[in-house]
Amino acid sequence: MSIEHRIAHLLRLGWLAPWLLVGGPLPAQFNLHDVTEQSGIDFVHTDGSRGKHLMLESMTGGVALLDYDQDGWIDVYFLNGHPLGTPASSLTPTNRLYRNLGGWKFQDVTVQAGVADPGFGLGVAAADFDNDGWADLYVNNFGANKLYRNQGDGTFADWTPVSGTDNGHRAGGGVAWVDTDLDGDLDLYAVNYILFDVDQQTVHMHKGLPAYPSPLRFDPDPDTLYENNGDGTLTDISQASGIDQWAGRGMGVVSLDYDQDGDYDVVVANDSQANYLFENQGDNRFEEVGLLAGIAYDFRGNSQASMGVDVADLDRDGRFDLYVTSLHNEVSTLYRNLGGGLFEDATRLTGAGSATLAHVTWGTVAADLDLDGYLDLFVAAGHLDDLVSVRGGSSQATGFAVKNVLLRGRNDAFENVEGNWGTGTQDIQSSRGVAVGDLDQDGDLDLVVLNSRARPTLLRNDTRRQGRTYVSLSLVGTHANRDGVGALIQVTQGDVTQYDIVTSGSSYQSSSTKQLTFGVDAMGGPVEVRIRWPGAAEATQTFSMQPGEFRRCRQP
Repeated sequence: MSIEHRIAHLLRLGWLAPWLLVGGPLPAQFNLHDVTEQSGIDFVHTDGSRGKHLMLESMTGGVALLDYDQDGWIDVYFLNGHPLGTPASSLTPTNRLYRNLGGWKFQDVTVQAGVADPGFGLGVAAADFDNDGWADLYVNNFGANKLYRNQGDGTFADWTPVSGTDNGHRAGGGVAWVDTDLDGDLDLYAVNYILFDVDQQTVHMHKGLPAYPSPLRFDPDPDTLYENNGDGTLTDISQASGIDQWAGRGMGVVSLDYDQDGDYDVVVANDSQANYLFENQGDNRFEEVGLLAGIAYDFRGNSQASMGVDVADLDRDGRFDLYVTSLHNEVSTLYRNLGGGLFEDATRLTGAGSATLAHVTWGTVAADLDLDGYLDLFVAAGHLDDLVSVRGGSSQATGFAVKNVLLRGRNDAFENVEGNWGTGTQDIQSSRGVAVGDLDQDGDLDLVVLNSRARPTLLRNDTRRQGRTYVSLSLVGTHANRDGVGALIQVTQGDVTQYDIVTSGSSYQSSSTKQLTFGVDAMGGPVEVRIRWPGAAEATQTFSMQPGEFRRCRQP
């Protein structure tokens, strides 16, 4: 064990004062303020439950952040459910799009924008798939999926029939847009969960009460990979790519270049079976290497009921790690990238599983919420069993509605903030998807949480900066895909270097903003930025920024 790891271990046990690691006191306490009431967002999520405890009811709940109208303000798109087994009607709940008006005020523009999908939403990702400068939406459903193409006039067109991306009548999961073949446009990875038929599920009983059954009662379903043809259409290449050889109960998904070979791989968080890592072999062919790489199972050799996943360089070594959420009586797991195509379960060593054992955990984001230069972990929690509190027994699980979890990152270790992080702490829900972005343009990162059977939670970041500030970047690809998805960003100030990657699709069924924010020293001088753009002929771009600066970076 290295000296750094030993120090992190002692810190977690409370044998060292945290300030010894950085030569100074910890930053001010987090202050994430719940501003949902003042926002004008009146969305109320439904899973369509009617007491039958149909398996998919507890799963719906993603959210996407995007600037759909290019006015500089991040807008919010919520997924919804409906009663399964009933035909759609004018009364069927739909997904909802809210336009950000600034000042934490939002306007419902769902109908006029044309994105009122009445499907049973199980995943969403926003990206400019046609490279026209406008963010599009792909929604993964139980049933036909939807691709909404942004028309650039405040409206979207249902592009599903043209694009060929409805994916049949399947039970979906997360979505990731990623340039798998490095041709300059984004391909589409759509997770599929289980083979599910509403009419064939019988009522499952547990301790004398109806309950949602185990996913192991249902057969897994291989995922779907679509190649972007560059003309507004996509082609299903699941078989040719090798993806369809691996049937999984997929939930979360994220893309990254895990082995640093210049192309992009895909990680799928599977429910109650081994996680998958599809290594890109080039020419849109993939090999599943999750077991060999060390992310299929936890350190005990057990598969987990994996839910959501995020990718981030949590230890600032230039290699991208994975954080995966899971069921109660399991902990959310940090898989640290060791290089050479290998990961290790570093959860116990770093404290990254703190406060997650008793909860079902879903969406998660890694973000520097206090701008101290270290990534923090926000974890959405809440049980899937709405009767868990009345069953009794020896289960360690807490109730259906609980507080979410915030872990402060600090020198490759994580500290449970223990609910003391502002008025957002008081919001007790059964949360699902979570996404992160600077919704008020003040330089720090805010959070949007979708709550099952309830209103969402908007968390405004009011954390005092105490000598810290930000640099923030938004990328515009020219030879690479327009959003710069897959771009690797290196930010250096003095002797501190941080890394990030642009993604589209992560967390649980969700999609965060593609604008990247780094915490830096407000008085620490210029910040050197290096961008490695994705593409068959990789290009790098370097420049300097000042603390507190935002820059829209166009690929040269």
